[in-house]
This record gives sequence, structure tokens and C-alpha cells, in this order.
Amino acid sequence: MNAPTLRVALVTEVFHDDPEGGRLTELLRAAAAEGADVAVLPELPLNPWSPASKEAQDEDAEPPGGPRHRLQAQAAGAAKVALLGGAIVRDPASGKRFNTALLFTPDGRLAAHYRKIHLPEEEGYWETSHYVPGASPPEVVQGVLPWPVGMQICSDVNRPEGFQLLAAGGADVVLAPRATPPETYARWRLILRAEAIMSATYVISVNRPRPELGASIGGPSVAIDPFGEVLLETAEPLALVTLERARLEEARRAYPGYLARFPSVYREGWDR
Repeated sequence: MNAPTLRVALVTEVFHDDPEGGRLTELLRAAAAEGADVAVLPELPLNPWSPASKEAQDEDAEPPGGPRHRLQAQAAGAAKVALLGGAIVRDPASGKRFNTALLFTPDGRLAAHYRKIHLPEEEGYWETSHYVPGASPPEVVQGVLPWPVGMQICSDVNRPEGFQLLAAGGADVVLAPRATPPETYARWRLILRAEAIMSATYVISVNRPRPELGASIGGPSVAIDPFGEVLLETAEPLALVTLERARLEEARRAYPGYLARFPSVYREGWDR
């Protein structure tokens, strides 16, 4: 039986100027001291926001298990808390680069990863110049957190298919790191609330905290319940929220949570 609660730490901070990982480890230890089951970082938390320009640098990316990966793994292990972080990971076989969410266990082991699919290409967000879309659908991760969890990254939430796949697969919470401008926050808030309602899951979305390299970035991180109610909006480096299983079960008994899904019908529509 899944645990009655899940305690989540929203870490609204980036760490590209923290080469030894001391500040990251300190925040994770503070989260663990407050009972966090998992800490969630923003999109590409150990990278400067390189998509601010079209020019991609070799050092922006790393092989699987590279230095940013290792630093996050060490911080999670030192704090003894699960961690959702990320990096630009270069595939060894193809050489292609992917914006990759990395989910670590409390002992610092990589348990799962997810490659961002939907990539913007506009001022301040020249992402297709830096990495390519992932080609695998998101999967529900069991056994790392007390609840089944799914991952999305930023612009993925503007296409609802990922949330629907995760909900159908049994996810109770979707973690969605992002890097978004403050002037569009009202729209992001609306979309994230709608995704929570339609999928009957909790949604946690942690934003990068400030403008970088000329790109407008900032606005709150947010935790949303499966009825679309905002539980927490924060721009603080560390904030915690407790998710309640009873609320999740209530949403799945109510409309629209109880509605059946028809994958064969959806598949036919997409095939057409």
C-alpha cells in the first residue's frame, strides 16, 4: 500500500556556480531535516542557461554519469534524500545531446531518467540549437519514492499526452522542472492546474529563479493538488509541501478523475 503522505522539497535555485556542490548539499540536508522524501530542482540545475543564445558549447553537455550527474548523486547521498535533477547528456552511440531529467535515490544511485521531448526555439530559449527531442514516452517510476512518480520537463506540459500516459500508468505525482519567464507565469499556472485536474495527479513544477545571459527567467515554483488547487507558490530557495493520498483518492472518485480512458480510440485518431 502506498504511503498516506509524500513530503516534497521545492528547491528554486541553480548551482552552476557551485562547483563542489556544497550549497546544493546544504539545501538538500535542510530538506531532509524537514522530512522531505524527495527534493526537486529546476530544469538543467547545474548548467548556466545556455539556450539564451544559439551557440552551443561542448562543455554544456556530458556523457552519462558525467560531472554534473556525479555532483547531484553525491549531494543526494550525503543528504540521504531522493533528488530530481538533470543535465544535458550526450548519447555515446549517436553523439546526440538530450535535456535529461535524472532521478536519484537517497543513496545517490541513478534510478531513472527522462529526455525532454518538446523543445522551444525562440528568443532566450533556443533549445533545438543545444539538444534534440527525446524519442521515448515518459514512464512511471516505482520503488524510488513512497508513491509512483512521473517526470516531464518544462514545455512538455504544453502537450497533455505525457501527463495522460503517466496517469494511465499509475503515477500519483508528476515532477516537472522548468525554466520559464515571469511574464508568462499566469499561463503556465493555468496549464499546470489543468494538467493536474485532467490527470488526477499532484503536480510539482520548480522554476529557475532569475534572468540569465539575457534570457528572461523567473517566477514561482508551484505545487498543485489533483483538484487543481494551488498548495504552494514560492520563489524561496527551499520550501516544502506535504501531499495527501486521501486527497488523491478523492479526486479519482470525483469528476473527471473517474472517467475511463480509451487508448485504442486515441491510437486510431493519432494514426489517422
